[in-house]
Amino acid sequence: MNILLVRVSSLGDVLHNMPIVADIRRHFPDANIDWVVEEGYVSLVRLNREVRHVIPFALRRWRKNLRDKAVRAEIGAFFRRVREVEYDYVFDTQGLLKTGVIMGAARVVKGGQKVGLANGSEGSGYEGISRIFHTKSIPLDPRTHAVARGRLVAGAALGYAVDTPADFGLPEVAGSEPRPDWMPAGPYAVYFHGTARDAKKWAPANWIALGRELAPMTILLPWGSPKEKAEAEALAAAIPNARVLPKLPMADAVMLARRAALAIGVDTGLTHIAAAFSRPVVEIYCDSPRWKTEGNWSPKIINLGDRGNPPTVAEVAAAAKSLL
Repeated sequence: MNILLVRVSSLGDVLHNMPIVADIRRHFPDANIDWVVEEGYVSLVRLNREVRHVIPFALRRWRKNLRDKAVRAEIGAFFRRVREVEYDYVFDTQGLLKTGVIMGAARVVKGGQKVGLANGSEGSGYEGISRIFHTKSIPLDPRTHAVARGRLVAGAALGYAVDTPADFGLPEVAGSEPRPDWMPAGPYAVYFHGTARDAKKWAPANWIALGRELAPMTILLPWGSPKEKAEAEALAAAIPNARVLPKLPMADAVMLARRAALAIGVDTGLTHIAAAFSRPVVEIYCDSPRWKTEGNWSPKIINLGDRGNPPTVAEVAAAAKSLL
C-alpha cells in the first residue's frame, strides 16, 4: 500500500503529524509512506526512518520569485514528483487550500481515497474549500488535541482504533554522536523563550529568576530573529552560566532539543520537539490553550499554565527541579 501525507507547515504542526506514521506501520507493516513538507522541515521529517520519500515543498520561497523561469521549472518538477506514484491513500491533515491543491494533484489507484478534515479545530487555521479535493472528509471534535487530529483521520480512513500513546518515530540519542562546537560537553538546560506572538511569551523577569534558581546549571539560549537574539542577550546578561547560541539551522536546533538534560519553553515548535523526543520538558502556556498541544505522552513532560493564566516562577522551578 502506498500512502502520501500532506502536512507542509508549521514546525510544531509537522511534528505533531509524525505519530500517524507509526500508527500506519503498526497496522500495515508493508505500507510505503511518503510525505510532502515545506523544505525548511525536511531534515526533521527525515529523522523518521519509516518515511520512504520526503518531498520538499517551497511555497514560501517560490511565491517571492514566481516570474523567475528557474522557479517555475522547480514548481513543475515538484508537481511531477507528486504524481510519480499512484497512491492508495492521500491524507491532507492541514486543511488549507494550498495543501488541498497538492492533494488534488496527487494520483490515486482505482478506488483510492483522498482523505482530509471535515472541519477545523478551535482557534486553528482551516479553509473549508480544501474539502473539494477530498473523496472522504472526517469530522472531529473542535477541541481535539493537535497530535490526535491526524491520527484520528488516518485511523478512521484505514479502519483502526487510535488507542496507543503517540510514537513520533524519532531516534534515541547515541552516545557516540559528535557534538558541535556550540554544544557544552556536559549536561545543559535550554530556554525556548522565543515565539512569533509576544502574548505567548513568559516575562523576561521570570526567565531570569528561574535561571538563578537553576544555577550553576548551564543554560543555552537559542534565537530565530534579531528581536529574539536581543532578548536572549538581555537574559544571558542577568542569568548565571547562560550562553547565547549562534543562529542554528533546523537540523542543529533539533539536536539542541534532542540532547537537552532539561528543556523549558513556551508554546513553540522547538519546545514540542524536545517533548517529542521525551526529554525532560516543562511546557509553559501563557496565551494559548493547553489542551491543544500539551505533551501528554510521557511522564517527563510537565505542562503548566493556560491561556490567560501563566505559571509562576515557583511553579516552573519546582517542576524543573523534579525532572533533574
